[in-house]
Amino acid sequence: MAEIPAEKSVVLDAKGLRALAHPVRVQLLGLLRLHGPATATQLADRLGLNSGATSYHLRQLAAAGFVAEDAERGNARERWWRSVHQLTRFNSEDLAEREPEAALAYLQSVHNAYTLRTQQALNGLQTLPRPWREAFNMSDTTLRLTPAEAREMQEGIWSVIDRYRRASGGEEPEGAERVWVNIQVLPDVDIAEQGAES
Repeated sequence: MAEIPAEKSVVLDAKGLRALAHPVRVQLLGLLRLHGPATATQLADRLGLNSGATSYHLRQLAAAGFVAEDAERGNARERWWRSVHQLTRFNSEDLAEREPEAALAYLQSVHNAYTLRTQQALNGLQTLPRPWREAFNMSDTTLRLTPAEAREMQEGIWSVIDRYRRASGGEEPEGAERVWVNIQVLPDVDIAEQGAES
């Protein structure tokens, strides 16, 4: 299986973090990555927005380097947009400390997108074929880990995911469909409270 090439992913810097600190922009970028190039009008229809607001958010994403005009599809009346990358990485504690409000807004926007996707999946669950209903899983567990163990566990989970990731255009087995895999490693908020008391 194939890992996403480095040139297809982007690591957030301060400018990118601020650009994605808006839930509509996170959703727009996700739609372009998932469904390919689209116009502001098409994207607005999917999100229930007006095309003017959608165009504004697309220009903000373009200014930060996340999307670009798809010149092959555009014409004088219609601007098509495409995603520049397939994956966004946010892994800098230093950046989060320098830009705490933008970091929190970005993470909340990502969480909102995950919540919406989960609700859509639940709404359609009963209409899925039985094999997919049986493959459905939504569960959680509580572990007692050190920060190093939590990072090690995340790396192990990602290595499993990478085994199933297929290169773009690669051959898929019969019956393969898109599935969403969300990973959340959330330290208990009591950790912060205990740290404040000591």
